[in-house]
Order: sequence, then C-alpha cells, then structure tokens
Amino acid sequence: MFDYLLRGFWQRVARSIASQVTAEIPKVFSRPAEEPVTPTTAYLLQAFEAHQREMRSLIRHLSLPAKELWWQGVQAMPETLPPFGVFDQSTICRQEHLDRPVYTYWLNRIGLGPEYHRKNWEHVFISQALFERKMLAPGRRGLGFAVGQEPLAALFASMGCQIVATDLPADSSRATDWSKSCEHAANKANIARQSLLAMEEFDRLVDFRPVDMNDIPPDLTDFDFCWSACAFEHLGSIEAGMRFVERSIGCLKPGGIAVHTTEFNLSSNTDTVDNQDTVLYRRRDMEELADRLRSRGFKVAQLDFDPGSLPMDRYVDLPPYCNNPHLRLALMGYVATSFGLIVQR
Repeated sequence: MFDYLLRGFWQRVARSIASQVTAEIPKVFSRPAEEPVTPTTAYLLQAFEAHQREMRSLIRHLSLPAKELWWQGVQAMPETLPPFGVFDQSTICRQEHLDRPVYTYWLNRIGLGPEYHRKNWEHVFISQALFERKMLAPGRRGLGFAVGQEPLAALFASMGCQIVATDLPADSSRATDWSKSCEHAANKANIARQSLLAMEEFDRLVDFRPVDMNDIPPDLTDFDFCWSACAFEHLGSIEAGMRFVERSIGCLKPGGIAVHTTEFNLSSNTDTVDNQDTVLYRRRDMEELADRLRSRGFKVAQLDFDPGSLPMDRYVDLPPYCNNPHLRLALMGYVATSFGLIVQR
C-alpha cells in the first residue's frame, strides 16, 4: 500500500511540474510582491499547495496508528472523586495521563468529550493538580490569567471557589488578534458556563478584570491559587514568560499553589523559537525557571521530561491539524506538546 501511494503521488508531481519547474520556480520565489502573477506561476503555486496537502495527508495516513491501539484507553468516568497523587510532578503531556479515569472525570465535569487533545489535557492537569492540593474547595480564592473563553473559571466557582478571572484589555492589539479566534474574554459574560453554574451563583463567585500578564497589578494578592493555560509562551520572549511565572507567585498567600501550562519543544534542547508572538520552551528553559523559583524559596514540583512511548506519544499531528488525536504537533519547524508546571509559594 505504501509503495502504491508513494509511487502515484510522485507520478502526479512529475507530470504536473516537470516540464516547467526549471524555468519557473526561480521566478516564483524571486519576483517582487507587486509583480503580476502570470498564469504559469499561479498554476505552479496552486500545484505546489495541492502537493503539500497531499503530502500531509499521506504522512498522516501512514503514521497514525490504528485507532484500536489507542482509543480503547479512554475509560469511563469514576463515580467518586478522583484520587490524589495523579500529578505529583510537573510534567510533559503523555498518553498515559489520558488513559486514566481521572481524565474522563474532569472532561465530564467540564462538559467536553473524551478526545485525545493536549488542550483538554491542560484543563485536566490544572484541575487535578489544584484538586490534589486541596485548592478546589469553598472559600478558596483563585486567580486566572489569560482565561480567554476557557471553562476553568466557571468550573472552579462551581466547586465553591471565589475567582478573579483576567485577560488582556479589550483595546490591546493583541486582544484583537485573540478575539478573531474566539480566544479572548472581554468581560465576565464570555467565561460564564450555565451548564456548570447558574448565572446568579456565577455572578456572586466570579469577578473579571482586564490584566496584561506582562504588567500584573500590585493589588492582585492574597490568593490561594493561580493558573494559566498555554498563555505565558505568548508574552514576546522566553524570558518574558519566565518573569511572568515568577511574578504570578507573588499573587499568592504563603503555601499557595500556581499551576501553569505552556508550549514545550520536544525536538531540541538547543535550537528553539524565541522573541516571537509564540515561543517554545526547551528542557533547559524549564530547568532554569525551576532554579530561579527555588532560589527565591518557592517549591517546584519535580520536573518530569519523559515524553512517553505509547502510540499517541509518537504520533505528530500536522497542519491543518486533525485535532483528535493531537498530543504532539508540528509547530514552527519543531515537534511540540504541552508542559505543566506546579509551584508552591
């Protein structure tokens, strides 16, 4: 099957561009932006994009393990509260975490389906890490950063917590970009979830404030816990994200818990993406961050960099992403996933 698909693919490539590629490809990539596109160049660009899509589809088809090798791992929601000790370490997202009943437990509470998706894993990791540390209880105060339209503020309020949810000021240019993908909260209504909590109770327990993570207001203090889900990699640089994590601990009471997730570079501990809208943290970056936090007297849960060895730990989703499964993805030339960090003040 592989030989047939590969042979047919390259035959189509050869037939469509062989007679023109030598003369036209240099023109495609060197022409000024304002120069009109000739019919031949337009055809080549369309053909190239089509072949890119075919190659992605071919690679995905050949690399995705048979569903019975991984989907059977999703287990039914347990009838009781989840156990402690599931996330006693800061860790990379792995399939083994999604194969535990606790994963389905939290997705059911949130109202999400049991997909193998790293964003779902982040919601579960944050919820379970806080639950294990007895933070999700009546009277606890929580602070959420860059909450977007995620369900965690409503979930934690439904468990009795008083929440201050924050996101970028609506007039920020970055907020405009996030709004286009429905990932920005301009007000409290954007994070309400009536399936989790009646509006009257939601209004009583949840407040909303516009906050830039690069400039946390000094009055945001005395919280029992804080969290962010894949946000601090969008602050402009690796260093800016580290500074945010350090400052977020200052919002907590002594003994308070911070749980943050971020983009993690599985491909390299040397090369990465920095000083861009999205950065990728390497192992050495997370180790440096942990050292900085510990030097200030904070307790960092042991860093677990085991990437896992199950089928979904080896499968890399390619753009345009299929989203289930989606634990590993090709991102800006690297293989990336999510990393969860747990810190106690």
